Amino acid sequence: MAEISAQSVKQLRDITGAGMMACKKALQETQGNMEKAILKLREKGLAEAQKKASRIAKEGKIGSYIHFGGKVGVLLELNCETDFVANTDEFNTLLKDLTMQVAAMSPLYVKIEDVPQDIIEKEKSFYKEQLLKENKPPQVVEKIIEGKINKYFKQTCLLEQPFIKDETITVKEYIAQYISKLGENVSVRRFVRFEVGKV
Repeated sequence: MAEISAQSVKQLRDITGAGMMACKKALQETQGNMEKAILKLREKGLAEAQKKASRIAKEGKIGSYIHFGGKVGVLLELNCETDFVANTDEFNTLLKDLTMQVAAMSPLYVKIEDVPQDIIEKEKSFYKEQLLKENKPPQVVEKIIEGKINKYFKQTCLLEQPFIKDETITVKEYIAQYISKLGENVSVRRFVRFEVGKV
């Protein structure tokens, strides 16, 4: 087994926020390859997060963020399982990052399931009309529409958006890292974004 330096373990911990032992194990399993170790920890975090996702998160906090100049404001409710976790620095860091994400990226919904079916159908028929004008074959049209709908979800659903501080991961994956760190289910319940002059 490859000899892993304490410096490498610390570096991986700083990048991922995972525990020291988990970082050391990931580096050993990947022969000290930092990129692969990051991926391994990410996958593990997502798997653990999925296990915890079914647990009820009824505690939490409402966070607020007012963008510089007071033109944009956000209120967001982030839930967890216990009051103890709601008061940790990690939870509050996540809450702050999520309110900033909403301020910067203007999502309309929390998750894909929140998008009304009639909106999805409207988007699909709009794309279909465009593509048929271009005389694309029907099987190609369906594929393109599917891609465009996924792109629409990435723009309008908070959890599907690229995270503003690290665009290699989605907001959903970013939250999953915290679920792994905190050992509890954490979920965004709702948010509202205000912008001066906009309804």
